[in-house]
Amino acid sequence: MKSRGPLVVHLFFWLIILSILLWDTFSGHQTPSRYEVAVKLGYFAIINLSIFYINYTLLIPILVEQKKKYGLYILSIFLLIAVMVIIKTVVASLNSDFFLTYFSQDSGKIEYYEITKYVVFAIFVSGFFVVVSALLKFAVDWFGSERVQRDLLSEKRDMELQFLKSQLNPHFLFNSLNNIYSLAYQKSDKTADAILKLSEIMRYMIYESNDSWVSLSKEIAYVQSFIELQKLRFKDGAAVEFTINGEIDDQPVVPLILISFVENAFKHGVANDPSDPIRINIIANQKILHFSITNKKNKHNKDQMGGVGLNNVERRLQLLYPERYKLNIVNSATHYTSELMLDI
Repeated sequence: MKSRGPLVVHLFFWLIILSILLWDTFSGHQTPSRYEVAVKLGYFAIINLSIFYINYTLLIPILVEQKKKYGLYILSIFLLIAVMVIIKTVVASLNSDFFLTYFSQDSGKIEYYEITKYVVFAIFVSGFFVVVSALLKFAVDWFGSERVQRDLLSEKRDMELQFLKSQLNPHFLFNSLNNIYSLAYQKSDKTADAILKLSEIMRYMIYESNDSWVSLSKEIAYVQSFIELQKLRFKDGAAVEFTINGEIDDQPVVPLILISFVENAFKHGVANDPSDPIRINIIANQKILHFSITNKKNKHNKDQMGGVGLNNVERRLQLLYPERYKLNIVNSATHYTSELMLDI
């Protein structure tokens, strides 16, 4: 749908011009006849509107924007003004009683202009409509171009976010199925519980995470479900310290924004050492969310820390929380720590 802004600007401009014309017509010493009003309004409507829109809709779009023939455009403007001034002069000569007259304060009588003065005036007025139409055309085109660029950037961002989310979900599912496969391979009694827990998690990913925003409480509940699923992998359960402080309510957050950090800790870290557990800490109020997670590094895991998940979530942060987040990752010899601060 096209913007109504240019139409509003055009109507506002012509209302101002019409008001000036009506004031000039009815402010004289004599009440104008219907014929005089009709001629002046017709003169205004036909000639000056023609000047304005010939330049606005034909000369600028064709000669300037399409063909880039600036010399020909300038010549066309001179010809347009010359033709219109001739027409105006003829109309004024045929109706000299109200086009070429003025009230003289010195003599107290109605006197006539010299035709040359009227020609100069007609050139000035015609040039005024040419200049205004050009300025308005370039302003409308510039703002229209800016709006198109904003729309394109917005569409590009939305497409990129959809791609990132579609990339994240299979990444999570791939890792979870690997874990369940390990349980099934070991003929573990936990396999059925793991499948049930995965189905609950997938329900959140399918029905909740399709929204642009979810409540912080739901996102944390999803993280907790994921941890419960991971605990089923280990005979004695996973060693996780999960602490929550502050207000966990309906603060809006981007769905699946925390899970990659937790998933990364389980995938690359040591999750079954009670003396050095995975430590997850969440502090929140109505304006700030502080999330941190630390895990002991698994020396036998040769995969590069981070991978698709963390690269993905950092790109989503850049798109959805510009200038509103701080991400600090510390990769020491023994531990890996991710700390995220969000303005929510």
